[in-house]
Amino acid sequence: MESVLEVYKRPYDPDYPVVCMDETTVQCVKEVRPGIPAQPGQCERYDVEYERNGVAHLLLFYSPLGSWRRVRVSDNHAALEWAEGIRRLLQEDYPQARRITLVMDNLNTHTGASLYKAFDPALARALLNKLEIVYTPKHGSWLNMAECEFSVLSRQCLGRRLADRETVRTEIQAWVEERNDNASPADWQFTTDDARIKLKRLYPKLLN
Repeated sequence: MESVLEVYKRPYDPDYPVVCMDETTVQCVKEVRPGIPAQPGQCERYDVEYERNGVAHLLLFYSPLGSWRRVRVSDNHAALEWAEGIRRLLQEDYPQARRITLVMDNLNTHTGASLYKAFDPALARALLNKLEIVYTPKHGSWLNMAECEFSVLSRQCLGRRLADRETVRTEIQAWVEERNDNASPADWQFTTDDARIKLKRLYPKLLN
């Protein structure tokens, strides 16, 4: 926990950016019957019945101090998807960065081994050399600011029926563009000193 909190104290440095990463899924839902559009004095109406149409997997990379985010929408959350997300982060999103600090949970696909599954050893090693990986503790996903960004995405973009992955992708891309243009940097307030007081029960007891 303290490793993550210390990372969040760092000032913004484009050569050494901090990027938070998280994953989630969205249920795609198709309408069974056409809805009735909104009219003056009457809100939009739709049938309560719906049809499940698979899921969309979301892979989010979020720079809290750079106020930048990217969401990759796919049909799975396999190791190769994560590896491709990392490659794009390093080679396309931050090609000039000397090193990226990546904050994420310790899911079994979130390791250097996934890079070696996806790419030849030389590229996998080069990508790993540009990463400082900081894992959030077990049951401590709230420490990942990407999870906070997913909460905003859910409230602003995903709170309605989206029929398929392509619709999810289109809606999320519009949200990403608007938020990248207008959102402010994150203002993380919880510090290591706060943790040692408010979460004292989680620390080991010293033996006399």
